[in-house]
Amino acid sequence: MFTLCIYANIIFMDNLIHGANPENLYHAFNIPIPDKIIDFSTNTNILSWPDIHINLEELASHYPDPDCNSLRRIISERENVSMNRILFTNGINETIYLLAQSLSGTTAILHPCYSEYKRAFRTSHDAFRLDDAGRFNNFILTNPNNPTGKYIPDLSRIIMQYPDTMFIIDEAYIDFLIHDSVCERLCEFKNVILLRSLTKFFHLSGVRIGYVIANEDVISELKTRQPTWSVNAVAQELAERFLNDKTFYADTKKFYRKNTPAFIDSLRASGFNVIDSDVHYFMIQVDDDISMIRHLLMNGIAVRHTRNFAGLNGRYIRVATRQPKENKLFHDAMLKYRS
Repeated sequence: MFTLCIYANIIFMDNLIHGANPENLYHAFNIPIPDKIIDFSTNTNILSWPDIHINLEELASHYPDPDCNSLRRIISERENVSMNRILFTNGINETIYLLAQSLSGTTAILHPCYSEYKRAFRTSHDAFRLDDAGRFNNFILTNPNNPTGKYIPDLSRIIMQYPDTMFIIDEAYIDFLIHDSVCERLCEFKNVILLRSLTKFFHLSGVRIGYVIANEDVISELKTRQPTWSVNAVAQELAERFLNDKTFYADTKKFYRKNTPAFIDSLRASGFNVIDSDVHYFMIQVDDDISMIRHLLMNGIAVRHTRNFAGLNGRYIRVATRQPKENKLFHDAMLKYRS
């Protein structure tokens, strides 16, 4: 009965529990919130910011650039695409809902997938194979996948095979790849809409910013539905600083490429079934997710449940790499649960 109540609370709070809100988990499990929580549920970069100083008063007291021209120019040069094919938004979540309002015809979501897509595309179909794409007008997938962390390296094949299908590809975690896979230039396809996040890699979740690359017709349609000044001035300034900071980018890549495999290896060496991942987060198969999550919360550790991911059914927890000392505390807490 107790387990059922907790499960009901988690389902009830699905809209709130995306990861990175551990207090919601403590409330769902009716556990007092400790003084310190180590949050393994968030997928954002855990490295400290570089020495960035901005004039907050100046930024907060003036209207932001409604077209994000400086940022679009940076992405245009980096991706070698026209600025007219780029739209900055109030995080990827805004993009998802703009697309739900704009796209016509049938839409399918490749599962497992970030749960916000299901909320936005209420009449969408569930898909579990890439080859299902040809049956729909629009096909949504996350790559690298959220929550599995797997990266599909050969999407161009399926995109060319189904030219009448619009592929919405969420690449929020593409910069977190821990290997040297050559990323395809999917932005060259007319039937592709690429979604990129700046809140994850640069841990700007509090200010909300991301962008879309698509053909000009799609961008124009999204723009007509987007509120003016959607992206605030603070978000624009911080994003520009980070996009131009090559050192922070390189340091982050180096950190996760070293520590993620080490973290996974330590868990596997202790007999835990860690699912292969290409990024800094991964899933661990568990027999009783409710019991495991509760145990970890009691030890000041929050992880991501997977009960609202189609096809996973709570058989896994999702964990993201943190500092080595914190990873060791997680490892020890897992051993303690099993003992």
